[in-house]
Amino acid sequence: MGDSKKNYLGPVMPSSNLQEGSRMEGVKPVKQMAHHHRRALSNINQNIIGATLKPCVVKKSDCSGKNVARGNNSSFVAPRPITRSVAAQMVQNCPEVFSGAKQMSSLALNPSNQIDRSIVEEEEYEEDSDTSVPMFVKHTEAMLDEIDRMEVEMEDSMVSVMDIDSFHVKDPLSVVEYIDDIYCFYRKTENSSCVSPIYMTHQFDINEKMRAILIDWLIEVHYKFELMEETLFLTVNLIDRFLEHHAVIRKKLQLVGITAMLIACKYEEVSVPVVEDFVLISDKAYTRKEVLDMEKLMVNTLQFNLSVPTPYVFMRRFLKAAQSDKKLELLSFFIVELCLVEYEMLKFSPSLLAAAAIYTAQSSLYQFQEWSKTSEWYTNYSEEQLGECSRLMVTFHQKAGSGKLTGLYRKYNTLNFGYAAKAEPAKFLLDLPH
Repeated sequence: MGDSKKNYLGPVMPSSNLQEGSRMEGVKPVKQMAHHHRRALSNINQNIIGATLKPCVVKKSDCSGKNVARGNNSSFVAPRPITRSVAAQMVQNCPEVFSGAKQMSSLALNPSNQIDRSIVEEEEYEEDSDTSVPMFVKHTEAMLDEIDRMEVEMEDSMVSVMDIDSFHVKDPLSVVEYIDDIYCFYRKTENSSCVSPIYMTHQFDINEKMRAILIDWLIEVHYKFELMEETLFLTVNLIDRFLEHHAVIRKKLQLVGITAMLIACKYEEVSVPVVEDFVLISDKAYTRKEVLDMEKLMVNTLQFNLSVPTPYVFMRRFLKAAQSDKKLELLSFFIVELCLVEYEMLKFSPSLLAAAAIYTAQSSLYQFQEWSKTSEWYTNYSEEQLGECSRLMVTFHQKAGSGKLTGLYRKYNTLNFGYAAKAEPAKFLLDLPH
């Protein structure tokens, strides 16, 4: 047997089974052989195969069982051919290493089946680049590569998503510690603020056109009273939720509108307009008592459930994610308020309306599709999901200045609102494949 050194790892046995003075003394425990860097499995497949097929390979030692040390380099070579006595002793001392202990014992005790000397020749341990890699090694390597690729992609995507709350950590009004939980709650409960998109079929004396006229007029009233933005969105929500459950004659529809705005003002405003103001704005079509009676009827029908997420709460968060300026903010609100007038937009959730309004406004201002990874992350909507809603918004934008319902257009065609209504509609979105 030659003395040339081979970089071959023999069978690995648990460290708990290594006894001092054992014939397997040369085999190192797993922890001692661990490397700091993960090696490719294809580079050690020969060791795996060798450990399975050639359990006779051990560290070179003399007959007394003491290791033959050669500096810091431990040499692994093939020992003499296995005889019956050697095989029996190996099986007896290390049964864990040899899973087929009984077969090995019978092999060792049977002279006719004694292992051929060629098995342990040195050339058998030469690395062969043509040796086929076991299938499980290939699969494991593929899995590891896929995990590494996914980790890199995840890191890249996270880098492109900006933390929009990092600059407001010290602002108590931003409630950075709870903001994610708050909007998670909004997303879970927003369906409670939605109404059936076909509820008008249950109304016998009013239709969607009358609803549009009412809301267009209320937008002007809201502007005249200089109310907060969220008041308008809650007003429209209260009207739709009430009409879904209660049939109303057309003579009382305006009364429902001003009463809904009165309730919304009490819920949202600091300085609330008095009942007489609403009676006056309706040209005294209703009395104070009628307004108060309708207020009782509405809050009881709605079971005093006024804490519902409207598109407004999502608009503020999504505009922050879009890193909006004043121009984008005004155009986004113009587009989403156009949707308040349109009955067919009731089929979309508040969060989707808010995200689509910002996406449409960006496309209108820049005249190309603009939807960043940050916006997609915080809205949970991709461009594809916004497509249908956005195209409808473009059509509303195109006809906003024409027709009879121009209250919203006149509102946003003023200096206070940056003449947002004059922005060019994103017509190219209509030509994109659906």
